[in-house]
Amino acid sequence: CKASERKGRSSKGEARRSLGAAKEKTLECGQIVWGLAFSAWPAAGETEPACAVALPCLILATGLNDGQIKVWEVQTGHLLFSLLGHQDVVRDLSFAPNGSLILVSASRDKTLRVWDLSRDGRQVQVLSGHVQWVYCCSISPDCSMLCSAAGEKSALLWSMRSYTLIRRLEGHQSSVVSCDFSPDSALLVTASYDACVIMWDPYTGEQLRTLRHVPLHSALDYSSEVHTSSLRSVSFSPEGLYLATVADDRLLRIWALELRSPVAFAPMTNGLCCMYFPHGGFIATGTRDGHVQFWTAPRVLSSLKHLCRKALRTFLTTYQVLALPIPRKLKEFLTYRTF
Repeated sequence: CKASERKGRSSKGEARRSLGAAKEKTLECGQIVWGLAFSAWPAAGETEPACAVALPCLILATGLNDGQIKVWEVQTGHLLFSLLGHQDVVRDLSFAPNGSLILVSASRDKTLRVWDLSRDGRQVQVLSGHVQWVYCCSISPDCSMLCSAAGEKSALLWSMRSYTLIRRLEGHQSSVVSCDFSPDSALLVTASYDACVIMWDPYTGEQLRTLRHVPLHSALDYSSEVHTSSLRSVSFSPEGLYLATVADDRLLRIWALELRSPVAFAPMTNGLCCMYFPHGGFIATGTRDGHVQFWTAPRVLSSLKHLCRKALRTFLTTYQVLALPIPRKLKEFLTYRTF
């Protein structure tokens, strides 16, 4: 933001005040903030809280240390909802990508809760099944599935239509701490303290491949001592051909799925989470010491084959693809069995 449009002289104090007014916005949550999720609020006439403006706006849900979820209108800083129900820290939040204002929260009280902001923040469902703190929740882009990770050796896959458990995804040897769906909902990745990322077919529960974090050659190792490779976070790129992972070996890795190996590394300390910019080209990482860092990520022009596969898989399940009267090799390609 520009501090001032004025071309005339001004004092340094005025410039500082102007700069502060231009760039600072604070939402006073009153508690430690553990989770964040953005969504768009639709225009008036669709669903509108009495306190919201009559135009489309951006809202932010904040998961707090005392179990509350506060939902804010970003532009005005107005508090829209205080959602009560969790008995412990709200660790993660995820809005349904279809704009329905369905919000899922994950908590240390070992539950996930589903909220409908279009119905005055009503609690729709409580999902129980984890025996440890729930760290992560991710809704598939087609809004049909929800994955949750809770520091257990298995991740749980839920139906977003019936809010029932579909299956447990078992295969990791240690705690699962992060999960993410591919942009076409055809793939699911989970990251674990066992230093592995497992790629799943969420429709069948099949393990498609495992990406192992092995120590780098000493010439590339930026750490001065031996560190474990426990994974902290995994994120799909917007075109669905790359993954970003953050591990305790002080490295951010970018993986090409077709190569099953990292194509880029970056040294980072105390990394906890990573996220691709929605339009690609950049990755944001968060650290224990309070910093967010931005990294240039490989850009790729997707092949026509992949674009067709991505388009088809946004509305066809694995079972529907397998039922098509097409050659076996084409089915394998469409179900990501040919990397």
